Amino acid sequence: MGLFNRKSSKVSTESKSNPPNSPRISNPPLKSPAPSRLTNGGTFSTLSLTDVTLPRPPDPNIDPAAYLRSIYAVRERSRYIFEKAKRHGLSHFEVDMSLFSKTAEYVVAIIKRDYAPDYLSIPQHGRWQHFDVGGRPRVDQMIATWPLTVDNQERTRRLIDLFLVSVLLDAGAGTRWSYRSKESGKFYRRSEGLAVASLEMFRAGAFSSNPEQPCQVDGPALKRLTVDHLAKGLQVSEENPINGIEGRAGLLSRLADALNNQTFFGTDARPGNMLDYLLSHPSTRASSVPVIPVPTLWDVLMDGLAPIWPSSRTTIAGTSLGDAWPCNSMPTSPPAQPWETVVPFHKLTQWLAYSLMVPMTKIMHIQFAGVDLLTGLPEYRNGGLLVDTGLLTLKDADMKRGLKAYRDNARLKGQPGMEVVPLFTTDDDVIVEWRAVTVGFLDELLGEVNRLLGLERGDGLTLAQMLEAGTWKGGRELAEVSRPNTKEPPIMILSDGTVF
Repeated sequence: MGLFNRKSSKVSTESKSNPPNSPRISNPPLKSPAPSRLTNGGTFSTLSLTDVTLPRPPDPNIDPAAYLRSIYAVRERSRYIFEKAKRHGLSHFEVDMSLFSKTAEYVVAIIKRDYAPDYLSIPQHGRWQHFDVGGRPRVDQMIATWPLTVDNQERTRRLIDLFLVSVLLDAGAGTRWSYRSKESGKFYRRSEGLAVASLEMFRAGAFSSNPEQPCQVDGPALKRLTVDHLAKGLQVSEENPINGIEGRAGLLSRLADALNNQTFFGTDARPGNMLDYLLSHPSTRASSVPVIPVPTLWDVLMDGLAPIWPSSRTTIAGTSLGDAWPCNSMPTSPPAQPWETVVPFHKLTQWLAYSLMVPMTKIMHIQFAGVDLLTGLPEYRNGGLLVDTGLLTLKDADMKRGLKAYRDNARLKGQPGMEVVPLFTTDDDVIVEWRAVTVGFLDELLGEVNRLLGLERGDGLTLAQMLEAGTWKGGRELAEVSRPNTKEPPIMILSDGTVF
């Protein structure tokens, strides 16, 4: 089918806590899994720092909102649904485990096609590669234009500014939108298009209130950024529509409010000032290179960015949980507590964490302890891979309901109407179950992929490398072959521009 004949240009685990179903969450402090180190070639290898102690997860029976907002909860809560999948007990999907090996073999074929035999050159999954689409090192080229008086710490602040805004804009763009680069004249779509667009807006000062320093992001500038301004920057028009432009603009407006937190973002309200907070944090180990625990970075992103999430999201005791949703497949203990039905994903926050670690490591040589706490990203490319390979099949009743929703949506102006696939809203139980089982299968695939590649434990691909070189790319390529007109995933999500 032509899946393995394209050579992509190369650009420069799991924490197993017992699922919390009782008050006895009193594990000793967790020792760090081997943290990741970005080498000069742009890949992550392991560094032995066994003396770095990670904090315990919050006890959900004492503070359920804190637990569900923690990175620990993503894998632990999704594990319940993944175990159901292996027992053929899902509410919305049939699982054919006989196709698990075939799925792993497909992922391995993609990785070998693009990287064999130099698997250590695979970069971590992150936003940097999207900026460099087409083999053009746009980030490095931008850095080269900055004066030598801009030191590495300020360079890193500026890249954090850029990467954070770009990731928040990186929800599904839809099938009809594209962006024409003002620099090269070439057209880009989807995640890469949004990356190039946000980079060019950044360089033009669209996110800065300081005319003498266009290459920064600050709260006052974001507060002035209207839907029309953002649409103009992204080249959105009636002929070039993008999904969720209002949601994206709203997200940036709320980010402006979040940046008023001077503890994290300083008096000038810049995302990049989180670097100073992280370097001075008591948990950061000062040595020849700084070592920052991932939970410390996670707390900055979750607490510092909490105001940006829509108020309609799931709440516990008045606290918004962000990207976390009730799921009917979750077990409950009598008497059931509201938190027990919720599965958190925090996809954008994880995408931020993966992406922001890269410039901090490449430029400041910062190391991160506990990277393996992060999970595979539960989004439609990784999840679509599992459906397009036949590992997951939507059950008949849900398929009929989703197809009806697609046809109803297709009657709206500007909505796709070809290559019909089932359509659901973000909070639909089908989507929540799909995302949860995706987290589990990505963990399982990592072990099988490393086995098939012949990589020994300790020298194998990290989860972030497999996402970059295998599952995310493989999911996209299967969509291109299976639905060549729209290149959409096998299940569509009605996006509001703030999740996917």
